[in-house]
Amino acid sequence: MSAVEPPPPGRAPQLSAGSTPPVSAGPPAAGAACADPTPSTGVHADPTPSTGVHAARARLRGTLRDGGQLVGTFVKLPGADVIALAARSGLDFVVIDLEHSGLDERTATDQLRFAALAGLPALVRVPAVDPGQVNRLLEAGAVGVQLSTVRRRADVEELRAASRYAPHGRRSISLAHPSAGYGADGLDRYLAAEAGHPPVLVAQIETATTDDPLPALLTGVDVGFVGTTDLAVSLGLSTTDDPGPLLRRTGDVADAARTTGAVLGGWVAERSAGALGRYGLTDARYLVVGSDLHLLGTGLRRLAAPA
Repeated sequence: MSAVEPPPPGRAPQLSAGSTPPVSAGPPAAGAACADPTPSTGVHADPTPSTGVHAARARLRGTLRDGGQLVGTFVKLPGADVIALAARSGLDFVVIDLEHSGLDERTATDQLRFAALAGLPALVRVPAVDPGQVNRLLEAGAVGVQLSTVRRRADVEELRAASRYAPHGRRSISLAHPSAGYGADGLDRYLAAEAGHPPVLVAQIETATTDDPLPALLTGVDVGFVGTTDLAVSLGLSTTDDPGPLLRRTGDVADAARTTGAVLGGWVAERSAGALGRYGLTDARYLVVGSDLHLLGTGLRRLAAPA
C-alpha cells in the first residue's frame, strides 16, 4: 500500500512533526520543521502528543519529511460507512470533498468526527477560503485543508490566516470543540499544540498559468498538489493528446515544491506506475487516488462486465 505500516483493523496509519513558517518568512529548507511560538505565552509547543488531531498532523508531516509516500482518496458520499471502510483498508488519509460533491458542511463535520474516532486522518477540500467555515471544520477535527485552484499568493495567505491563531493568523479561538478537548487541557496547552502542529495545508495547482510565480504559491504550505484533470483541461488537452505539456507543467510544480520545502502531490485515477508516469507524479509523496464514487463505479462496471 503506502510507505506507512498498515494499521490493525479499525485504525488507519497516521502521519510527523514540523510546521510551515509564517507567511512573511522566506522559503524553508527542504524538510525543515519549525514551530510557531505559542500565541498567548510565547513558549514553544509541548512534545508531540500521542493521540488526537495534533498527533495525526505530526505523523503526517513526519512521513512526508522522511521521504515516505501517503495514499488517500476523496470522500464524496455521505455517512459513516465510507469513513469506516477507509479506516479499515489502511489508507493513510482521506480528503472530504466540499468542492465536487453533494456534501454539506454538517455532513462533513460529522464525518470528520467519525474519522477522528476511527483513527483516520481527514483533510477537507474547499473551493475557496471562508474563514468561518475553515475554523468550524478544523474545530471538528480536520487535520488540514486542501484549497482548490490556487492562482495567487493572496490565496495562500488567506488560507494560512484562516487556519492559524494570532499572532500568526486571524483564526477565532474557542475551546468548545473536540480538537481542544472541550477545554479540559486549558487554553495555553491547546495553543501550544496548535503552534507546534498547525493544520496541514495543501495548495492545489490546476491551471496552465497562475497570477503569481509557483514558488510564491507554495511557500508556507505543506503540499503542492497537481489537480491533473483540471490542469489537462486548462492546457486544452484531450485524453489522446501528447501528455508533454502536462508533464512539463507538473515538473514546474515539482521544482517549485523543492525550492520552497513543500512536497509534491497530485491526483491519479489508479495507483500504478503507468498512471504516475503519465501525470509526472512518480516522485509524488501525497497521492489522492480516485474517490469513493470512482472506486465504487469501477467495481460495479467490473461486476457487470461479461464473464
